[in-house]
Amino acid sequence: MATAARAVSASAAVLFCAGALAAQALPASVFSDHMVLQRGEPIAVWGTAGPNEAVAVSLGDERVEGAADAAGRWILHLPPRGQGGPYDLSIRASNEVVIRDVLVGEVWVCSGQSNMYWSMERHQDTLAALPGSADPMLRVLQFPLVANRTPQESVNARWEVASPESLRKFSAVAYGFGRHLRETLGVPVGLVHTSWGGTRAEAWTREEALARHEVLRPILARWEQTYADYPAAKAAHEAATQRWQRNAAEAKAAGKKPPRRPRAPTGPDDRHAPSRLFNGMIRPLVPMTFRGVIWYQGESNATRAYQYRTLLPTMIEDWRDAFGRGQFPFLVVQLAGYRAKGQAPEAWAELREAQAMARAVPNTEMACIVDLGLEGNIHPPHKLEVGRRLALLALADTYGQSVVCSGPRLSHYTIEGDAVRLHFDHLGGGLVQRGDALAGFEVASADGEFAPAQAHIEGETVLVRGVAAPRHVRYAWRHWPQVSLFNEAGLPAEPFRTDGRPGVTAAAR
Repeated sequence: MATAARAVSASAAVLFCAGALAAQALPASVFSDHMVLQRGEPIAVWGTAGPNEAVAVSLGDERVEGAADAAGRWILHLPPRGQGGPYDLSIRASNEVVIRDVLVGEVWVCSGQSNMYWSMERHQDTLAALPGSADPMLRVLQFPLVANRTPQESVNARWEVASPESLRKFSAVAYGFGRHLRETLGVPVGLVHTSWGGTRAEAWTREEALARHEVLRPILARWEQTYADYPAAKAAHEAATQRWQRNAAEAKAAGKKPPRRPRAPTGPDDRHAPSRLFNGMIRPLVPMTFRGVIWYQGESNATRAYQYRTLLPTMIEDWRDAFGRGQFPFLVVQLAGYRAKGQAPEAWAELREAQAMARAVPNTEMACIVDLGLEGNIHPPHKLEVGRRLALLALADTYGQSVVCSGPRLSHYTIEGDAVRLHFDHLGGGLVQRGDALAGFEVASADGEFAPAQAHIEGETVLVRGVAAPRHVRYAWRHWPQVSLFNEAGLPAEPFRTDGRPGVTAAAR
């Protein structure tokens, strides 16, 4: 290190890749001005430098030293510290990079498909919240849409302070979550938003994780066939495109409507392919220190809901393995009501069941929003309320606060002659009926079909009747269900069933 150190603002060093600016220390691309670092845990700071070059990292009065490896990669860990800032984060080698206006607080990763991706500007309710959204203690990092065959180490993104401008295209669910944490905890909050509409959970999961489970291997087999077929499909598409160009030109010359352009074939770079979104939109975060994850996805896997029973836990465990930080909190949003056209009414109910079953994975919880849906719109508008319900889970389970975080959950049931008595946890002050009747309940005998039931609240239980010899009950078991049972805190009862009959998606792979 014979040359004098040179200081560079982090805003000029947002992007980094191995080998960039040889012998110059650079932090990973997720480090930029205005960022938030996780409080209370060792803080990972990593990047590139010259091979074997000495590197020092400073935050406030804390300093740690180390060296890059032979390939020029380095990682250092600052000791845990409490909330605070703003600080300068300095990375020093033969040069110096200074990341300014850094806060220490709570950091959460926000991911999923379109309902997580849905931005603040896209609905009147959330758009109306923008004028009052400025908060210097709330910071956001928006990932671009990237699908890749190989794991990526950098991302073209930078942290921003929450404002009407920076939040306009930011996730409404993530903002609702972060806003409620800020209001309740009173600490800086950083939100890393990395989601993509219409995507499937397997695209967010590494192939090697999928391959460990027999029920998930058909996903890999389908894509292997797609990859094998792609060269021929690509050639056919190129020929079809040339014909289309000629036909389109002829149609235009004749004043006619041109034919539709041929659709490109699915190939190895497709966003739905296994691991592609993990590689492009999760891997650049590794090994970032953060508190937990909020996840809103499942619509695109609803026709394979039974498979999702394995797929979602596999993805959760795969992310935890990738970050090497143990069982960090993973908070899942259960799908809202929606009349999914072309699907069996039970398919979405089975996907919701799979999401609820993921709670068997340690430190995993689920926010029920079955009451917030729209019959004809897969994108319900109440995104800030979804974020608030996720925040309630975090406050209760992660931060140990005494708050009602869930609606009623079936705990057990007893058969009393021609009736079934349902017992619930998470009463939240008591059971409440909404509407003229306690609707959405169905009852069945041991071998019979489910039929609509009469139900009413008795104290802390619900009594259900409908057949002479009832054995099983289910509630809100439709893609677009009737929702009538809540607790005093205004949170809906979770859909459930007491039978174990194979569902309509049981064989789908």
